[in-house]
Amino acid sequence: MPIAADARHMQEDLARFRHSLHREPEIGLQLPRTQEKVLKALEGLPYEITLGKETTSVTAVLRGGAVRADGSSGTAPAVLLRADMDGLPVQEKTGVGYSSTIDGAMHACGHDLHTSMLTGAATLLAERRHRLAGDVVLMFQPGEEGFDGASYMIREGVLDAPGRRVDAAYGMHVFSSLEPHGTFCTKPGVMLSASDGLVVTVLGAGGHGSAPHSAKDPVTAAAEMVTALQVMVTRQFNMFDPVVLSVGVLHAGTKRNVIPETARIEATIRTFSEENRQRMMDAVPRLLKGIAAAHGLDVDVDHQQEYPLTITDQDETHTAEKVITELFGDSRLSRWATPLSGSEDFSRVLAEVPGTFVGLSAVPQDADHATSPFNHSPYATFDDGVLADGAALYAELAITRLDALAAAGARVPASIPAL
Repeated sequence: MPIAADARHMQEDLARFRHSLHREPEIGLQLPRTQEKVLKALEGLPYEITLGKETTSVTAVLRGGAVRADGSSGTAPAVLLRADMDGLPVQEKTGVGYSSTIDGAMHACGHDLHTSMLTGAATLLAERRHRLAGDVVLMFQPGEEGFDGASYMIREGVLDAPGRRVDAAYGMHVFSSLEPHGTFCTKPGVMLSASDGLVVTVLGAGGHGSAPHSAKDPVTAAAEMVTALQVMVTRQFNMFDPVVLSVGVLHAGTKRNVIPETARIEATIRTFSEENRQRMMDAVPRLLKGIAAAHGLDVDVDHQQEYPLTITDQDETHTAEKVITELFGDSRLSRWATPLSGSEDFSRVLAEVPGTFVGLSAVPQDADHATSPFNHSPYATFDDGVLADGAALYAELAITRLDALAAAGARVPASIPAL
């Protein structure tokens, strides 16, 4: 039976599994309930399972049967498929029947769908083990939402789990907006922005609000810094290589007639080239220190590098596009002309091995994709209807790429890179 049809027979089971995950979201690097559910879903399948030491990650290796009549390992091509598993500190307001039962936590970014689709792919691939021309690594990753879980898994050897470095890697991400239901989205090259954090503490001297001349007011300086940062972005950076800077935290003081000692600014910075990312690391402190000096104040600027650019490999992206159109038809594929300003720690994997990242619209079929609440919203709703197609795509990507690698004669390198 074709893989897409097989996946559709699993649809109800995948939806039940996804609802179970959705009801009990977990945040960060430690997801014990989620890990337990993933392990139960893999139970009885012929995977070699390794659990994370520092996190509750799950790495599962399936040895292809088409290349090892002698049962040997470490000599075949290998492909990695990744799903992130963590939720967000968001209070759910969707009203769906399987809403989160955990106060202040929600699968608001669709990672419950990713995990469900990859467990579905695990079954599809296991059923086709006899014809796999190499090994498949399933990367169930915690801590994508700001905890850099991919780095932990890479350090612990996920990319070398088959006994050699994987040849290609594929990730997927659902959206609750942007594109019509069921649309797959690709882009070769820069697909997602780099993400950095900015934490600024303006250091003044407190005093009475009626006598600001006898204090050093950090509030007015902080207000000037917020607007100056926006102006700087438009005046020092090319609009065709954009920089996005958004202040999410602006905090100072405890009472209206008290000038506080300090003011705090926190912002996110998104860049679409490594050149601009480095330029911002110089430009931001220079600007803020100048403003502070003009007010007779000091400032502490902490520019925190987070996730790098998500850069997809052109050939791997074309492979994904070919698989998508063969499985689902040309009408289901959207090739993005410009990157998305979100960021991903799957970028860590793509910096190590060739691969690509595929978007999938899980907008409810009766909703307007142009106005639906986007990922991370407490109202973000993702449609179960895409689960079977996502599972089929994961599995077919692995099969197709392994066939091509085996035909090209991919074999083990002289030594496995040191971890």
